[in-house]
Amino acid sequence: MRFKQFDDGSCDIEFSEDEIKMLNEKKKIFLDATSFRNFGNLLIKMVAEWQLKFDDKVKNLTTYGDDTEDPDINKAP
Repeated sequence: MRFKQFDDGSCDIEFSEDEIKMLNEKKKIFLDATSFRNFGNLLIKMVAEWQLKFDDKVKNLTTYGDDTEDPDINKAP
C-alpha cells in the first residue's frame, strides 16, 4: 500500500497487484503485534507530514466519528 499525497492535500492510496490479490482472497489485513506497532508509528509520521500540505480550512476541520463539520469536504471532485 502506498500513499501518494498531492500538493493540494488530496491523496491516492495505491495497492500492488499482490496486495489486491491478498485482499480479494482474505478480505482483511492481518498485522501481528510488531507489524501493527511499526504500522502505527509510520502512520503517525505520515499524518504529521500530510498536515503540512493541507490548506487552513482542512487543517482546522474537526472530525466526529464518521462525519466532519463540513460534509461537502469529502465529496469527490
